[in-house]
Amino acid sequence: MTLTRSAPSAPVLRPPRHRVARRAVAWWSARILTLTAAGAATPALAALIVPATGNPPPVLAAALVWAAAAAGAAGLAAAAVVPLWRFRVHRWEVADTAVYTASGWLWQEWRVAPMSRIQTVDTHRGPLQRLFGLADVVVTTASAAGPISIVGIGAAQAERAAAELTEAARVSEGDAT
Repeated sequence: MTLTRSAPSAPVLRPPRHRVARRAVAWWSARILTLTAAGAATPALAALIVPATGNPPPVLAAALVWAAAAAGAAGLAAAAVVPLWRFRVHRWEVADTAVYTASGWLWQEWRVAPMSRIQTVDTHRGPLQRLFGLADVVVTTASAAGPISIVGIGAAQAERAAAELTEAARVSEGDAT
């Protein structure tokens, strides 16, 4: 059960209680490594093709090899650090009166959405997320800051949270604007 019972009061900005799924670390790592492979492969392929096109300057092929190596090293470093950092920061909670999220890794953000302001609740699952059994819950409100996203929780947990949020928004007084 994801719904946390608390005393009825106006929601205040505070840290949410629940961490995202531990599998989110692997999912974030896979996303970074996929982008790294694409980013490093482009200059690596160019380094193989450029010498066959004629008589390019020798520095060009070396620069392309260095670019591929730099892209690969940067991606590996990011894959080693970013997912663990994000796991430490990303949190969420569905309480009686509001939805709370904390996200980001360099720029961190805490959000709260009162139940009376919820307009829609959606779940999203990309191909990599399905591979890791994860999903996102997106809560749309009338906020100018945009929707609140609970990223990287278990797929079954996301379905339960979406159902609870939908029911809580239905019984909540307010016009969601």
